[in-house]
Amino acid sequence: MNKKGPCDVPQTKRYWLMKSEPTSFSIDDLMQAPSQTTCWDGVRNYQARNFMRDMAVGDQILFYHSNADPPAVMGIAEIVTTAYVDPTQFDKKDSHYDPKSKPAQPRWEMVDIKYVRKFSRPLSLDQLRKEPTLKGMVLLRKGSRLSVQPVSPLEWKYILSLAR
Repeated sequence: MNKKGPCDVPQTKRYWLMKSEPTSFSIDDLMQAPSQTTCWDGVRNYQARNFMRDMAVGDQILFYHSNADPPAVMGIAEIVTTAYVDPTQFDKKDSHYDPKSKPAQPRWEMVDIKYVRKFSRPLSLDQLRKEPTLKGMVLLRKGSRLSVQPVSPLEWKYILSLAR
C-alpha cells in the first residue's frame, strides 16, 4: 500500500531497522505470536517515535537482535498498522510508564508488525561493518543507539543479497 503525500503523489515503500533484545522479544517470539503479529511498544525516544510515525502499512523491517552475542540482523518483518497511541505510557504498573504523558496529550506511539521470514543465518554487526556498501548505514554510525531507524533502498537490497 502506498502512502499519499501532500500532492497525492504515491510514495514508494520504505525500509526500517528495529532493534530488540532477544531476551525481551526475539524474532522467534514474533514467529510464535498469534498470527505472527505483535505491537511494537515501549519506544521512549522522540526520534525513534517520529520514525514510527512515518511508517506506512507494507513498509519492510530488518529485525535486529541488540545486546546479543553477536548483535545481528535476524530477518524481516512488515508494518501492518500505522502509528497509534501506546497505552503502556499510562499504566503505572508497566515498565514503560511515563508520568509526564497524559491521555489527552499522549507522547508515545507504537505500530504493529508481522513476521515475514527469518534469515538462514544471522548477519552480525561485525559482518555488516566490513561491507563498504553499508558504510553510511545509520546502524553502523558511531554512537548510533536508536531502536528504530531508516534503511535506504540500496542498503536493504544489499543486506538481502548477503542473507541469500
